[in-house]
Amino acid sequence: MKFGVIPPYAIAPVESGEYAVAFARLAEEYGFESLWVVEHVIMAVDYESVYPYDPSGRSPFTAEVAQPDPLLWLSYVAAATERIRLATGVLNLPQRNPVILAKECASLDRLSGGRLELGIGMGWVREEAEALRTNFDDRGRRADEYVEVMRTLWREPVASFQGDYVSFDKVVSEPRPVQTDGVPIVVGGHTKASARRAGRLGNGFYPLGVSPERLAELREIMAESAMENGRDPASIDITCVGLPDLQTAEFYAGVGVDRMVVSASGRELDDVRRGFDKFRDGVMTKF
Repeated sequence: MKFGVIPPYAIAPVESGEYAVAFARLAEEYGFESLWVVEHVIMAVDYESVYPYDPSGRSPFTAEVAQPDPLLWLSYVAAATERIRLATGVLNLPQRNPVILAKECASLDRLSGGRLELGIGMGWVREEAEALRTNFDDRGRRADEYVEVMRTLWREPVASFQGDYVSFDKVVSEPRPVQTDGVPIVVGGHTKASARRAGRLGNGFYPLGVSPERLAELREIMAESAMENGRDPASIDITCVGLPDLQTAEFYAGVGVDRMVVSASGRELDDVRRGFDKFRDGVMTKF
């Protein structure tokens, strides 16, 4: 079992460079395998979209919560760390230009020595998509194509692509990622569509906010999708967010989850350290 950690958004000054570096170094010191950072380009003060991970339909990431650009944040802490993997959990892929994103991700992967994991989501906030002048309704189809665009640019020394949304002919995007098969793409989401997408396209699956029963259902859908597309389901890592306790970790390990991600708590770094002490001694050392 691998363990990842999410910075304490809404509690601590994650937008501070000094804090970001100290937090990342602390996570690496305590043996966390990966850092996971979130993304919203903007948050509407008032929105009608329904947040799918809370019964209230409202997100804990209010308009007042600072959410630095995930790739810039990871780039900043990459220079101050050596081993910890750097992950987006998740980046809103349909809102990005995939040609530019491919260059950004390849650059970060190269600069960090091959440590990037690109967690992607489709987005749930229509108001955000509209503010960015992107089509909310076809976001799934565009995301599928965008994945292929990025992988083409990462894989081919001279790349060409013709799709419904993106086309280019005989172009070069350098540098390419350090990782042999390109930056691993982890598909996030809680729907059957996200499970099928992970099976079809993902290096990993990040089922968000689901019950144990729903997790089993989505894993089965993911596995079926993988086999339909000639892929081995066992090659697709499963990452789940969980409570920082031994019971949750043992459950995930028992059902074959590869990585458990927990949220750090505490505004001050001393508080974070105490939480890490408790988690390392009570959970990490048991695996």
